[in-house]
Amino acid sequence: MSYPSLIELGFRPFFQQQLSLDELNNRTIGRVIEQHRSHIVIMNEQGVLNLTQTPNSERVCVCVGDWVLFDESLRLVRPFERQSLFQRKAAGTKVDSQLIAANIDSVFIVSSLNDDFNLNRIERYLAIAKEAEVEPIVVLTKVDQCADADEKRQQVQALDPLLLVHALNALDSEHVKELSGYCKLGKTLALLGSSGVGKSTLVNGLLGQQAMETGTIREDDSKGRHTTTYRAIKWLPLGGLLMDTPGMRELQLTDCKDGLKETFSEIEALALLCRFNDCSHDQEPNCAVQAAIECGSLDPRRLNNYQKLMRELAFNSSTLAEKRAKDKAFGKMVNTTHK
Repeated sequence: MSYPSLIELGFRPFFQQQLSLDELNNRTIGRVIEQHRSHIVIMNEQGVLNLTQTPNSERVCVCVGDWVLFDESLRLVRPFERQSLFQRKAAGTKVDSQLIAANIDSVFIVSSLNDDFNLNRIERYLAIAKEAEVEPIVVLTKVDQCADADEKRQQVQALDPLLLVHALNALDSEHVKELSGYCKLGKTLALLGSSGVGKSTLVNGLLGQQAMETGTIREDDSKGRHTTTYRAIKWLPLGGLLMDTPGMRELQLTDCKDGLKETFSEIEALALLCRFNDCSHDQEPNCAVQAAIECGSLDPRRLNNYQKLMRELAFNSSTLAEKRAKDKAFGKMVNTTHK
């Protein structure tokens, strides 16, 4: 069995320039294609290998998509600097950040056209994609189950006239061909979307085989069930690589201010015209944002979601900053104790 070259796996000058001569001669390069609790799986020209971490790298965080160096004993030496990174607030009540995917070129933001269709959720994913400086492509699935698919597609397009939007049936191979132009050699695609929107079905369509288990949705609320249980990169027959991710029901924002500003750029532009620099866009006089809502040029839903996401970002950023400060103080105390 032949394996793709490093270039076909996405290795490029950005990563090449990070290598020292000693590393080039004495270390091996690979890309993380699967991430498990006990180990990581990498691929290179030699094949697919399981890597363990060395004692010096136990605290190094890697994720699917990372490029890494390893030694002849299949021990992880170090990861490369990332060209792009998706991360989120860890699920639950913890305030840690969780790495999602690294070195992604484009991301398919997948949303179904059934009862799960949600513009607020799409805007959340757009902000994360733009923060990572990754090209977002919105893929609206289950078009065959929706009577007003064109109207919903137009609602998504209205978020950004330049946004790439596709509405399709992921079970129809002809529909899936619409996405073939993004599957270029050496390019890495990721899929983001909540459970039940058809990500695994879309992966199977792009791969041309039943590689991922698919599940049904609940009839009462169109909610899906998780069918993907770990993040993994898959080789596309049309070229390039595709990453699938588990459903993200608790996706929250951290370190995403620039992404939010770009996603809601028209609100940011209007805010500059408000009378007060700290305008909350509520009942202040001469508020350009409220004036735009009154004249119908700005959707109130969009402002409400922008304010909600900004509050979420502020909260998560503050709790993360507090945790880092506590960790730093604890580290100093431990170092002082051991001196």
